[in-house]
Amino acid sequence: MGLTLLTDLFYVPKLGRGAWCVWQRNFLYFRYSIWVSLLWVIVEPILYLLAIGYGLGTLVGDVQGVSYLEFFTPALMVISAMLVVFFESTYSTYTKLTRQKTFDTVLLTSIGPDEVALGEILWAASKGLLSASGVALVAWSQGLIRPEHIVPSLAVVALMCWVFASIGVIFTSTARNYDWFLYAQTIFIMPMYLFAGTYFPLGVLPELVQKIALFLPLTHAVMAVRSIVSGEVQASLFLNLAVLFVMAVFTTNYAVARMRAKLVT
Repeated sequence: MGLTLLTDLFYVPKLGRGAWCVWQRNFLYFRYSIWVSLLWVIVEPILYLLAIGYGLGTLVGDVQGVSYLEFFTPALMVISAMLVVFFESTYSTYTKLTRQKTFDTVLLTSIGPDEVALGEILWAASKGLLSASGVALVAWSQGLIRPEHIVPSLAVVALMCWVFASIGVIFTSTARNYDWFLYAQTIFIMPMYLFAGTYFPLGVLPELVQKIALFLPLTHAVMAVRSIVSGEVQASLFLNLAVLFVMAVFTTNYAVARMRAKLVT
């Protein structure tokens, strides 16, 4: 078990044009339900911005020297992307794997299992980035983010989306049924959603919880985007990016290796 884990973590995926073809296939399917998808991907985060940012924000004073709305907006960009990526790379990918048998059909072509996994990761990350872009545009229209900060912020979100897309594919490769993902939501996603410095600063949490939070990818994404949006770029930003990059490499390796094993059996 330990040797298999180590081997999978250092597995080098075989990248080819097939990954892009898988992405295109998902995009073509997405076009048929684009309005329903956009309703969840973009509109829902905007409602959160209005309800929590403007609603709760009026009852809360300044946080770390800025209004609560300005404090919460960078986190909303990140958590909205995370949720979209997670559901796309788990429920949707699992459906294509087990119910629709989409991957079985794809593998009848020249596209290999590594490319299928990478294509799914790329697609899920793309949808998450779309969600964050919608939030960023609304935030810009409200004067909550400067236009020159949008692209750097979305670049960080894109890296984080890749991490969570890879993690989602890992869960999918081990899932026995749809209920399997409820464990991931409860144990992994929801704690990050609440305790990764999203709704309140990490500093108000117990010291042990703060240390645990530093091992979570969402924490580093929130810290990085918040640093960029504030315009006060600190050395910790580069540490956050380094952590996300390392996580992206190893989660991608492991996700592709596990999905490959699932597809070739």
